Amino acid sequence: MSMEPLIVTVPPARIGELRGLRAVPAHQGYRIGRGPHLFRAAAGPVPQGGLMALDCVGFDGRGEAAPLCDEVVRECAARGFRGAVCDFEQGGVPLLDQVVRRLGEGFARRGWTLYVTEPYGHSSPRARVMIPSALSGGSLSRRLEEAAERFGRERVTLAVQRVAEDFFLPSPTGSGVPLSRRELEEKLEQLHPSVFFSHELCARYFTYMSRESGAHFVLFDDRDTLRKKLEVAQELGITSAVAALPEVLDAAGELDARDALVEPQVRKWARSLLKKAGEDTTAVLAEMKALSEAVREENQRPLLRPHHDPHRRDRQWPLLVQDGCR
Repeated sequence: MSMEPLIVTVPPARIGELRGLRAVPAHQGYRIGRGPHLFRAAAGPVPQGGLMALDCVGFDGRGEAAPLCDEVVRECAARGFRGAVCDFEQGGVPLLDQVVRRLGEGFARRGWTLYVTEPYGHSSPRARVMIPSALSGGSLSRRLEEAAERFGRERVTLAVQRVAEDFFLPSPTGSGVPLSRRELEEKLEQLHPSVFFSHELCARYFTYMSRESGAHFVLFDDRDTLRKKLEVAQELGITSAVAALPEVLDAAGELDARDALVEPQVRKWARSLLKKAGEDTTAVLAEMKALSEAVREENQRPLLRPHHDPHRRDRQWPLLVQDGCR
């Protein structure tokens, strides 16, 4: 089963960093604000094509869903969006339940796709549900299997999250201290630890001792582990994934949807063919190399092309503030 192109949430000012990658941009800068109404940040170029990335930071949960949903649909149509990523971290808000349900129905009629966070997975049977890849315990494959059982395999989307946390041992809460990229690199340089890979978590880890705070366990991702998470999802029949540009910028090439998920198929095919070939492996290896190069060449072609309509003037909505989300 082939993987869909990777969806990357991207700030308006950084859209150019996706150029040349096989990725679908989900344009950040949209927010549900007071009213409720749809607000758009003024910074950066006017978005076109891809998806809307919508959050609800600071939303008070009051108002009616229908007018807001109409605004979202109109903005998507005006910008050529083919759906929306609803990054609603706060669960249990009745109005947001209604918004997801109405958008799910309205998007489905237009052939658009709605992506929602796990707390709102049951609000619309038509929405795809984003399941975070970041774990501190258990198994990623089992986590995705459980989500598939709850929502249906075709609705599950992997939300690729880059983990970097420092846990005290023992860790009764299961939560660690978040590490920045620089902090993680400094620990690796200072400690020179033995780094291991957890097949269950699809992440790397190491331990160390501190005189002040005792034993520590550090869990982190890199380009290879992020790619491995995508491979696990594909093996389970999950065909879509979402990632945030700041978290995966250094791994963008590795996470190219077709490159990351077609190459494992090539390797699997090659192993099978080599087994059948017996001792005559030279020709098989040459054929495998040619196929891999063909895959990479195909992956160089950009998926997205700029949307431009010289006859359409940009429309400004009264309900979309142009001086920032508030």
